[in-house]
Amino acid sequence: MFQYDLAIIGGGPAGLAAAVSAWNEGVRSIVIIERDDVTGGILNQCIHNGFGLHYFKEELTGPEYAGRFEQMVAETSIDVKKQTMVLNITPEKMIYAVNPTDGYFAISAKAIVLSMGCRERTRGAISIPGDRPSGVFTAGTAQRYVNIEGYMVGKRVVILGSGDIGLIMARRMTLEGAKVLAVVEIMPYSNGLNRNLVQCLDDYDIPLYLSHTVTDIRGKRRVEQVVVSKVDENRAPIPGTEMTFDCDTLLLSVGLIPENELTKSAGIPIDRRSNGAIVFDDMQTELEGVFACGNVLHVHDLVDFVTAESMKAGKSAAQYILYPYQHTDQPVELQNGPGVTYTVPQKLDLTAGEAKTDLFFRVNHVIHGGTITVQAEDGTVLFSRKKAHMLPAEMEKITLDKSWFVGHHTATVSIQEGANEK
Repeated sequence: MFQYDLAIIGGGPAGLAAAVSAWNEGVRSIVIIERDDVTGGILNQCIHNGFGLHYFKEELTGPEYAGRFEQMVAETSIDVKKQTMVLNITPEKMIYAVNPTDGYFAISAKAIVLSMGCRERTRGAISIPGDRPSGVFTAGTAQRYVNIEGYMVGKRVVILGSGDIGLIMARRMTLEGAKVLAVVEIMPYSNGLNRNLVQCLDDYDIPLYLSHTVTDIRGKRRVEQVVVSKVDENRAPIPGTEMTFDCDTLLLSVGLIPENELTKSAGIPIDRRSNGAIVFDDMQTELEGVFACGNVLHVHDLVDFVTAESMKAGKSAAQYILYPYQHTDQPVELQNGPGVTYTVPQKLDLTAGEAKTDLFFRVNHVIHGGTITVQAEDGTVLFSRKKAHMLPAEMEKITLDKSWFVGHHTATVSIQEGANEK
């Protein structure tokens, strides 16, 4: 059995940042556990630029961004166990894993950071009707084939979903010589960053069909045709609106799901709104000494936000190890009101941690002109700020002073559309 002060599960951008942060806080017994044969996570296949503008104040590719943190880790004595699959975590902070070198083994840790990332939603998860030929890929799988393995996945492509990976792959496939016939989005708005809409679709004259979805896939050995239909306000296909595209490839960019099987096995409560663990403002879950950060907690749109959140988780884990503390059993509960899908964190501890905290949330529809409000259970408005434009694809962040919540038990984050600032 191995013993460490801090064990970090996942060696992607979140895990690397958490490890560096904990090391900088004075923790010297740290292990990163990574199931792949390299660290860096999904960034390794993101060869496009645009990373690091917030954190490093310069434009980097995904591998370059990951390389910065890999170098920081290499300059420490942090252990990195690669090709290691974690099988289970117990409430006692025991980690059971397996790899080719150590075989089946256990790790005992004083604190754990969960940073396992997320996975793509597949065709089976959204139940697209039609034949079952080859040529249907998730956008991330296609990205790996093209950027890392060196395989071209198709020549005539339709993309379902306007998430950032799908938009980026529309450009990537075009640059590799494929013809991207259409990007199809079931919602009346795009689910990708505006910069990706411009740089990946507009710049290459790739059409975007909003309020449309794939209603049939045709083909024997390989995809031959994809049928696209317009949908109504209930997202149901409208008969008579079908368009048929002759293509050999369908890429799916239909959402990401946090990888929380290990979280659940440890008995840690999950927030059904974010599909991640419920956390306090120090990123600690409801299981004492276990922290969560990055896409395993909630899906981010920028890796720079992942880094900031993970640095906070690593710092908090270090403080827990060096100066053990417990959270109050009467935290302030943060709830989502009209216009808001979820909030992270979900709980504020007014007796511990930093005096201010960042609150992340997403809106559930496009909002042109609204006021972000945080309101206590007695109607007291604790925070109010106007914002001209908010999109579900772009995560929102506000900074809260925890002193505002003294004397309150719950607070609701909501959007008042067209409301005046108070």
